[in-house]
Amino acid sequence: MGLKNSFAVNGRFLTHAPTGVQRYALNVLKALDEASGGDPLATLLLPSGAVDPGLKSFERIEISSRLKGHAWEQCALPLNWRGPLLNLCNTAPIAKKEQIVCIHDGNVFAAPDSYSLAFRTAYKSIQPVLARRATRIATVSHASARQLARYLPIDAKDIAVLPNGHEHVLQWNADAAEVAPGIVSSIATRSRRYVFALGSRAKHKNLSLLSKIAAELDALGIDIVVAGGDFGIFSESTAEQPGNVIMAGRVSDDDIAYFLKHALCLAFPSLNEGFGLPVVEAMALGCPVISSYHSSMAEVCGDAALLASPFDPAQWVKHVETLKNSASVADDLRAKGFVQTQKFSWRETAAGYRELLERPTARLASRQAEVQPIARVAVAIATRGRPAVVSQTIGHLLATQTLAPERVILSCVDRSDAGDLADDHRVEVITGKAGLPAQRNNALEHLKVGIDVVVFLDDDFVADPNWLATAARAFADESSVVGFTGRVVADGIKGPGIPFDEAVRLVEQAPAANGPGWERPFSPYGCNMAYRVSAIGDNRFDERLVLYGWLEDRDFGASLAKKSGDLVKCAEAYGVHMGVKVGRVSGQRLGYSQVINPVYLRRKGTMTTKQAIGQIWRNMSMNFAKSLSPEPFIDRRGRVKGNLRALLDLFRGQINPERAASLEVAPTKLERLGGGVAR
Repeated sequence: MGLKNSFAVNGRFLTHAPTGVQRYALNVLKALDEASGGDPLATLLLPSGAVDPGLKSFERIEISSRLKGHAWEQCALPLNWRGPLLNLCNTAPIAKKEQIVCIHDGNVFAAPDSYSLAFRTAYKSIQPVLARRATRIATVSHASARQLARYLPIDAKDIAVLPNGHEHVLQWNADAAEVAPGIVSSIATRSRRYVFALGSRAKHKNLSLLSKIAAELDALGIDIVVAGGDFGIFSESTAEQPGNVIMAGRVSDDDIAYFLKHALCLAFPSLNEGFGLPVVEAMALGCPVISSYHSSMAEVCGDAALLASPFDPAQWVKHVETLKNSASVADDLRAKGFVQTQKFSWRETAAGYRELLERPTARLASRQAEVQPIARVAVAIATRGRPAVVSQTIGHLLATQTLAPERVILSCVDRSDAGDLADDHRVEVITGKAGLPAQRNNALEHLKVGIDVVVFLDDDFVADPNWLATAARAFADESSVVGFTGRVVADGIKGPGIPFDEAVRLVEQAPAANGPGWERPFSPYGCNMAYRVSAIGDNRFDERLVLYGWLEDRDFGASLAKKSGDLVKCAEAYGVHMGVKVGRVSGQRLGYSQVINPVYLRRKGTMTTKQAIGQIWRNMSMNFAKSLSPEPFIDRRGRVKGNLRALLDLFRGQINPERAASLEVAPTKLERLGGGVAR
């Protein structure tokens, strides 16, 4: 059955060596060709020198031009075709509106170091325009749709998800392999087994993880066979190549089939993937899979693979050892893998594109289920002197979060700070030195092995039910993210405070965010922030930022970002900071820290000179301006005194943030009434 409107396919990809994106395009066209039964279907527009894919239902038209590559696509192609256009390989002519474009992932934004400057410049220039102008944007997974929505002007719900298929693998012939049999035979002769990986020097493929576990696998009698790529995958020097790693080089599909059929498993430790086609190929050939659970891999794998953090080598060794010692686990994965592959069909994906070409606004049914994030989350809350408040907020958190935390750690100075939670088995109460940085550090010391994300919430923060799930998903989708903060719907710190019941109501009725839903870089806000545990390492909150630890959040986040990583704000995670005044610190001590702490952080390198000056100026100008008629809930005059004492110390060359704790100050009327001072 023909389409209502004749369309053409952008065939520029047929001038390139076949990679995952090109394979996707070719297999979609083959499925369209097969479904048409040989009847004329569409036009295939080709640059000079393009490979003929042998499609019977497509009329080939060569557009000759001196222009090549992107220039041909942007200029020659739209000048020679006025009708609807299907583009399957990430880019398209920006001059056209009536077109469908498949953008496979947002890795050029999320993992730019994996690409050349020219490549990422072209994509970053073209793709935002396409997202605004094209009739419809498609992609290959729900995770990819979420990622694209973070970087392009389009909502995830408006992106059609049309995944890769598996049928092409059934055409591979292991009996025709030429390179693989010799390598596999050599390994078997030594009574060893091997895990198989597909190589690439792109950083987001994370093949270096296999180098980290090579010695442990060697002790288990297991080699690592890598097809594709080169020795540079693991190190700059081939002399550093682990002895049990065998580089098979670039091999045929038949060789890949042979390797997969005889491997203990496919190891797929990628950090970012639009889809992760090798996972489905391995399952279709009966090869068990150990995969990263980042980005798309969790939804592609389902329950048919062993999943692990790409930042935790120990999990990978454990999974490999499990497969080596348990034939039943391997058999179970093979059986589940065959079932899982049936969810991914070139025929159904091709039918989806036909439907979009007929009805570009169609909402396509997907056989892929959106999965809950797999990252294991711990929540750490520091508190002192507010047992009633923290009992309310933690009780609400445990009752409402859609992703249950693995642990909730309540870091106190005395167990009485925990109130009713001291006897709650769901909460681990720990005690230690006073001060927000010290109490948070104590929580970090009590994290169990295997926690992927640690969430720090203030004891007076009321979170949206999806806060933890949204944060966990962001860390799983975006491997470059090391720090995360959400949107504060209302902040009682700027006023008299917000009662708990009112905070819950404000969260329930929170409006959609105005402006970007994903901002990077963005310094985390300490009342609600999360960090990737593997990125934290030995980093700790600076305990020289005493008492309430003012700016400790900014300092901690910046110290992680300096080691390469992104800090982001996500509007989909939100809550209300009640700003409870009880138990807060003297206005003079806060005013002192408002000046000294930014200077101290500038010396540390976690704030720039411009940031430090701006921070000090905003705080001092606000304090002086409002000290004439201060708010009843803020000790502005105390802050002014603290500001002036800090300036005096600066003139003396004294930059000691811990001095704030030793300032001798008389309690204000506000403090005597139990109000304290807002941060």
